[in-house]
Parts: sequence; C-alpha cells; structure tokens
Amino acid sequence: MPQSPGLTNWIKLITLGIIWGASFMAVSVALEGMGPMTIAATRILIGAISVLALLRVMGIPLPDPRQSDGRIIWFAAFGMGLFSNALPFTLLSWGQTYVASGFAGVCMAIVPLFVLPLSHVFVPEERMTLRRTLGFSVGFVGVLVLIGLDAFTSAGTDFESLARIACLGASLCYAIGAIITRLCPKVNMLSLSAAALICGAAMIVPVALWQEGLPALPATTPLIAILYLGIFPTAVAQVLLVQVARSAGPSFLSMVNYQVPVWSVIFGVALLSEAVPPQLFTALALILGGLLLSRQPRRAVA
Repeated sequence: MPQSPGLTNWIKLITLGIIWGASFMAVSVALEGMGPMTIAATRILIGAISVLALLRVMGIPLPDPRQSDGRIIWFAAFGMGLFSNALPFTLLSWGQTYVASGFAGVCMAIVPLFVLPLSHVFVPEERMTLRRTLGFSVGFVGVLVLIGLDAFTSAGTDFESLARIACLGASLCYAIGAIITRLCPKVNMLSLSAAALICGAAMIVPVALWQEGLPALPATTPLIAILYLGIFPTAVAQVLLVQVARSAGPSFLSMVNYQVPVWSVIFGVALLSEAVPPQLFTALALILGGLLLSRQPRRAVA
C-alpha cells in the first residue's frame, strides 16, 4: 500500500463526506413516515437491489461460495453487512429519535479514534505513529469546536442515555466494518459491496418486519428521503467505501467522519436556511489541518 492515498482516493473521500453529511437530514425527514428499523431495512434493501442491478448490467458475478476464498469473502461480507450497514443504520436511526443530530455528528467523528487502535492490532501497515495520532487528535478537536458543547446538553427525553450509547455503538460498528473490509481477500470491489448489502438486508429486513410490521406508503417527502438514503448513503457509499478501504486503508477511510459534521452544517445553511455557526471556519481549518498532518508522508532516510 502506498504511503500517499492518491488524488482519486481523496476525491472519493470527499464525495463520501458529502453523501453522508446529507444523510442525517434525510433520516430526520424519513422518521416522519417510518420507524427507525424500517428506515434501516428499507435503505439497505434499496441499496442491495441497486448494486445487484449494476452487477447484472456489467456482467460481474457474486463471490462463489463453493471456492475456499469465496467462503471467506462471504464471511467477510456478512461482517460488513452487520457492522457497516445493519447495526449502525439501526442504532443511528433509533438514536436520532431521542438525541440531537449534533451529538450523532460528534459520534461519527469518533470513528477514527476507534479505527486507530484496531488498525494497529489487525492491519500491519497501519501502525500508530506520533504524526498520525496527532493528526487525528487535531481533527477531532475541530469537530468538537464545530459542534460545540451544546451537543452534549441533555434534551430531557426518555431513553436519552441509551440513545447516546447507541450512537457511540454505531461509531464502533463502522470502525470494525472498515477493518473487516480491509482484511477481506482480494475480490472485485463491486461484487464485495453487493455481497455485503445482501447480507445486511437478509439480517435487518426480517427483524424490522417483526418489530415494526409492514410499513404503509409514506408521504412524498419522507419517501424521497428514504430513496435518497437507499441509493446514495447506502448503495453508492458502500461501493466507494470498499474501494477506499481496500486501496488506501481503514485509517484513511475513517477520516471521512471528520468531514460529515462540516457538510451537515453546509447543507443546513444551503437547504434549510440555518445560520452559519461562527466557529465554522475555525473548525474547518482544524479538521483539514488534522487530515493533512496525519497523511503527510514520512521523508526517506538518507
């Protein structure tokens, strides 16, 4: 793996930040017409169908479970479906019914801090260094500046403590999913994305039907929100995250979570006419500085 992730991976990382930055707003809108588990199940199902259709058009097969590597790939896809899709989507959708979106944004920024020690243990080329640790720390401070201490102010709602734990649990799930993605044997990335979404849908759809029943057709706005969630933050993002995790490593991928709160604010200003937080530019400078610091290549020893 090269020390520099390359321009293509940077573009994909920024694209993921934009897509996921809009997902919090979409979940809030979708909750007006569906339950949290139904939202998670529907978006994963839409994502799986979308990627499977793309596979069919491109003539790419799914991993063959009859082969040794194929069975390992499907085992990894099961882990990805659980930790990158089914569990975090459910936890975040449920958590957002009780806590402020700002707290959820902070929790997403914690993902790199979970990835750092996990990568150090499980991914030999992703060892912790002073520069990398300092870069992650600076970026996380930027997120805290952006969100502010109000994110941790109690809203006084029932189940709020459990909802906060759920958001933190989603962050840990994403970190574990990134490690599993990196350790999966070599396979077509689109095929792996489809396998992960199939496994995620197979896990969450029956549970959602059992818990919340068959949903009624929601109103137009929540329906558009759930379609967005299924196509972009689920299907498109799954393909991109697999590509980035496999080519640039889970630590680089995890830095997308520093961008998510920034893009959430930008979408709020542009689409909801929200006021620009006065700390936005300071936070943005810290976040970008942390990203650049953590990825600066080491000089060769003469």
